Amino acid sequence: MGLGTSGIILLAIVALLLFGPNKLPELGRAFGRTLKEFKNGAKDIMGDEDQNERKTVSTVQADAPRSGEPMNNKRLPD
Repeated sequence: MGLGTSGIILLAIVALLLFGPNKLPELGRAFGRTLKEFKNGAKDIMGDEDQNERKTVSTVQADAPRSGEPMNNKRLPD
């Protein structure tokens, strides 16, 4: 399913013909910047999810009765 060596060479030749030798370095830099921004954004999103999970776990732990404490068995009126 991946590109073999001949596929990569063919892709490079097509890119060279479409954009010319002067435009390729500029396109490569733009692609690199885009990829870097995407990775940073993905890390931020994953970091936010990790923080939310930690908050949820700490909230659940805070709400849970501690060992030795009686459970609060309040019932709603019928």
